[in-house]
Amino acid sequence: MSEKILYILNPGDNISPFDVTMAADSGFNHILPFSNVQPENVTGMVQDAIFARPPQRFNDTGIFIGGRDVHLAADMFKNAKKAMVGPFEVGVFADPNGAYTTSASVLALVKKALRDNHEKDLKNCTVAIFGTGPVGLCCAILAAKEGASTRLCKLTAEDDKNCAMRFCDRYDVSVDWTSALTHKEKLATLKDIDVVICVAKAGVRILEMSELNSAAQLLVVADTNAVPPSGVAGVGMQDLNTPIEYAEGSFCGIGPLAIGNIKSKTEIGLFKHIQVSEKAAFIDFPEAYDFAVSLVDGLK
Repeated sequence: MSEKILYILNPGDNISPFDVTMAADSGFNHILPFSNVQPENVTGMVQDAIFARPPQRFNDTGIFIGGRDVHLAADMFKNAKKAMVGPFEVGVFADPNGAYTTSASVLALVKKALRDNHEKDLKNCTVAIFGTGPVGLCCAILAAKEGASTRLCKLTAEDDKNCAMRFCDRYDVSVDWTSALTHKEKLATLKDIDVVICVAKAGVRILEMSELNSAAQLLVVADTNAVPPSGVAGVGMQDLNTPIEYAEGSFCGIGPLAIGNIKSKTEIGLFKHIQVSEKAAFIDFPEAYDFAVSLVDGLK
């Protein structure tokens, strides 16, 4: 029986226990973490891995790119793909800070809620994303790629517009940037919004019901915050397309446990995909999104 080996390349000091558990549950026999790996180190490490086994055993070796910085992860992923030599390839999966699989799960659930409850798709919607960290950036890009008019909402003085726009440029999408630092700015932002996605810091209330009531056409609200208080008033931990009353009627709520369930299944599923794919798998967050959509489409 072939031994399945996963190498975790992390630009930081610590490897995520969550990622290690997902990889083990997916069937990898050996999970070997490497910390403080920078983009310039990736080529040599990947080529060490690909030449250790004959080409036909590409399913037996995987490279996972972790860390917390989506910019570094994107550079590392690019270098890992370029490091392949002819038939010598192995699977590469990037998911820094869980941002790729989390954003994929959020957008897949939002897409299904719009279709099932409103017979709409993201292309015809305006989406506001509260939180400009790794998950927020990835959500914004996925929504924009689906054709949504997308706004990234600044919540703290430290939120960096230039940094966010550089990441959007990598994927050739246009995303608006707006300030939502104050109650007044949140009211103005929500006025014409169809979908709200809250991916801000855990344990912090971002939107109160009084602010949601300013939205005249709200259809879906998703919140990733599993640490009380919720990020969005009215959205429960286990909500999955749950009707929530507000001033203009009701919207569909999607809570963090529903999102987390799909996120975990997506990450495990992608680790398994590396081991069974017909050719070496290269998994960035658009590929993670496609997988999450396939999972969510099977939900009843």
